[in-house]
Amino acid sequence: MTNINPYDLPPTLYEFALIPRFDDEIENLASLAETEDWSYKHTQSEHPKPILGNYIRYTYKRIAEEKKVVFTDDCKFSCWNTGLVTSHQEPIYILFEENRFDERKTYWHFSRFAKRGQWELSKFPKLPEMAHYFDDTATLVYDTRKELRPNIEHIIADNRERFPTELSTASDYYLQNIVKGAIDSVVERVKRNYKTAIPQYYNGSVQLLLPLCLTDATKADLALVVERFPDFYRASTCLTLDMAYNNARQLARPDTDWLQP
Repeated sequence: MTNINPYDLPPTLYEFALIPRFDDEIENLASLAETEDWSYKHTQSEHPKPILGNYIRYTYKRIAEEKKVVFTDDCKFSCWNTGLVTSHQEPIYILFEENRFDERKTYWHFSRFAKRGQWELSKFPKLPEMAHYFDDTATLVYDTRKELRPNIEHIIADNRERFPTELSTASDYYLQNIVKGAIDSVVERVKRNYKTAIPQYYNGSVQLLLPLCLTDATKADLALVVERFPDFYRASTCLTLDMAYNNARQLARPDTDWLQP
């Protein structure tokens, strides 16, 4: 067998462990975890539970950064905390065993998802904590006292393909006016309801998502990404609603009326 260090924590889940039937295992996890809609609503996907699959992949990335994987003394088993719970609020862990395939590319092989009380986890004297994403809770709330500085030209130039079909042939000038008006409206909206701004975790920092209602005042078409600076906010890109939900779900299940899977 290829000699691979069991304690190595590469940046991606697929480099860490072999998971032969990933989509099937994600379906099993969805059945084990408390009920949640893990499907896209605005985008086609070849995966049955794309949001949950992405959640597990990106949770591992953070787990690896924080080195929150635990191992048995003989390096035959390892596990980490998924951050998910059952309907009875019992934490769910992902368990791996030593990969015994010849010419293996990873030391670990997926074993199962397990609840905290299952005997399979008794081999670990101490179970790992879930991933941690922020220290300052102020980053999770939009401070309406700060100025928002949007780069509207950049938002349009880099994201035209994400705009609604009915706006695909509009001129840049027309779109700039539409986007500016939508931003002005959402700033007023978040002043009246702080839950309008939804935190997301991206590239090591917490950002905020605001709804951009471009074609209907009651329905978001895109999510404006807002970066926090000491004295102001800056917005220079936007996401589709499915992309936004993926990123937001990494921190928590969004409790909102505009960003739903």
